[in-house]
Amino acid sequence: MTFYVENEVDAKFDFDFEKLARTVAEAVLKEENCTHEVEINLVITDNDGIQEINSQFRQIDKPTDVLSFPNVSYETAGDFSVIDGEQNIDLLNPDTGNIMFGDIVVNEARVRSQALDYGHSEKREFAFLIAHSMLHLCGYDHMEEDEAAVMEAKQNEVLDSLGITRD
Repeated sequence: MTFYVENEVDAKFDFDFEKLARTVAEAVLKEENCTHEVEINLVITDNDGIQEINSQFRQIDKPTDVLSFPNVSYETAGDFSVIDGEQNIDLLNPDTGNIMFGDIVVNEARVRSQALDYGHSEKREFAFLIAHSMLHLCGYDHMEEDEAAVMEAKQNEVLDSLGITRD
């Protein structure tokens, strides 16, 4: 896995957020049995930055905690065989041969405020947002109650496996 990070707002946490993001992303890919070499872009921004992106791409003119932009179109969440089809040649980075899996945008301010709101560490909140976004990049969604339950269980499984708890 190749992981690119752009820290637009010079965010600083009391943990190595790049290492944590990579660890969580790798854990999700392993849990989902994704054997493809993928590239993921992570952007750390602020309320204004994420509001602008949310407005531009989702027509929702307000800040949010995290945005996920998967490049793969799945018929079934977590079924990576769709990547092997000829129609997905445009997913390949011609320089590396890796699958350009998608983009994650995290709002630094929301990591901090939601950690306080939920009574856990910023590290746990950041890890949760990365796990959540990675599952979106794997084709999962939470629009329906049953889909949300699947995503929640998978998020908890990954975070528990890494020892990242709400404590």
